[in-house]
Amino acid sequence: LEMQAFGPFAGREHIDFDELGAQGLFLLNGPTGAGKTSVLDAVCFALYGSVPGARQEARKLRSDHAAPGVAPEVLLDFSAGDRRFKVIRSPQWERPAKRAGSATGTVTEQARTLLSELVQGEWVQKTARNDEAATEIQDLLGMSREQFTRVVMLPQGDFAAFLRADATSRAELLQRLFGTWRYEEIEQQLKSEADAAKAAAIAAAALDATAKREQAEATAAADAKAKADKALVDAKA
Repeated sequence: LEMQAFGPFAGREHIDFDELGAQGLFLLNGPTGAGKTSVLDAVCFALYGSVPGARQEARKLRSDHAAPGVAPEVLLDFSAGDRRFKVIRSPQWERPAKRAGSATGTVTEQARTLLSELVQGEWVQKTARNDEAATEIQDLLGMSREQFTRVVMLPQGDFAAFLRADATSRAELLQRLFGTWRYEEIEQQLKSEADAAKAAAIAAAALDATAKREQAEATAAADAKAKADKALVDAKA
């Protein structure tokens, strides 16, 4: 992760999470305002173009401590499965006007995104459009920003929001995360087979009952005819 003019970071900062996570666990530690949450915000912003909660107004993400002409930027080099990607994002910001006479003295720089993939040792650009990059990354991760910030990145105790979510919301999230739709399909298939078997059993029972009734009626008719024939013979005798 690289951050420039982002949050409290005026210069360019580099964090190698592979190195930090080599021991399996690491701690982001520091006093209030040191930028712990901003590091997590930078990861989220790089992936989704926005940050959690009330901090999601990207135009306010630029550091107030940075030099006036330094562009805010976040670069994230990450892997998804066996593929490796690099995304560079800059939020909207106001840069000093280069020409004198500007009414405000600044010019609005629009948000920009560049998503690339490492292919055979070379970075290949995939898209420079904000919306296309967002769709591509969401498909890669299988999570929306809201789901990512509730399950993977949990700043300021936001995991409680996941715990308090209703059953439907949790089921939808877990289904996307762990592919539980497969089990739902199996459940639906088993239910369909059970319903079909039940319907077949009911139909078979109905046919059996009909056959027994018809057999009973035929037997009764035969008995009645036999009795009638016997009565006629007796009468003749």
